[in-house]
Amino acid sequence: MKTTTLMFALFALHTAACADKSQPTAGAHAPSPVERGKLLAETSGCHDCHTPLAMGPNGPAPDMTRALSGHPAALAMPPAPELPPGPWLVTVGATNTAWSGPWGVSFTSNLTPDPETGLGTWKQQQFIDTIRNGRHLGVGRPLLPPMPAAGIAKMSDDDLSALFAYLQSVPAIKNKVPAPIPPKAGPVASK
Repeated sequence: MKTTTLMFALFALHTAACADKSQPTAGAHAPSPVERGKLLAETSGCHDCHTPLAMGPNGPAPDMTRALSGHPAALAMPPAPELPPGPWLVTVGATNTAWSGPWGVSFTSNLTPDPETGLGTWKQQQFIDTIRNGRHLGVGRPLLPPMPAAGIAKMSDDDLSALFAYLQSVPAIKNKVPAPIPPKAGPVASK
C-alpha cells in the first residue's frame, strides 16, 4: 500500500511539473497583450532577422541596442555574390538582415514604432492584414524571404494583436531600411 501511495505521489508531482504552463491557471496572473506579444516575438524568431547581429566576444550576437530595427541603414551592401546553378540558393549578410536569392535582395524591416522608418503610423489591422495576406500593409508588395509569414499567419487575431502591441511598446529607432532589389533579368530565350 505504501508503494502505491508513493508511486501515485511521484506520478502527481511529475504530471504537475510537465503540465502546460502557457495558459494561466485560476488565480494566476494573465499576461497583458504586451507581455504575450513579447513572448510571441521571442519564440517566433522576430529578433533572429530583425535585430542586427554584431560581433561580440563569443562571435555574432543580436545587438539589442538596435532591437527589431531591421537592416542597418548605414550598412551599404555590395552586390550579392553570384551563385552557380546547383544546390546553394541563398546568401546572407553578416548582420543577418540582408538576404539574396531568386527573389532578388531583401532587407529585414524596421519593426520599431518609429513613425518615419518603422511601424509607428501603422494601425493594428494593417499589421494583421500584412501577415494574413503576405503583402506590405496588407495590399502592397509581397513579403520576401526570409520572412516566415505563412507560419506566422496561422496565429490567431488575438496573438497578432498582442504581437503588434509589443512591437508598439519597444523603443522607437530611426532606421530607414533599403528597398528590396528585384532579381536580375535572366537571359531571354530565343525562338
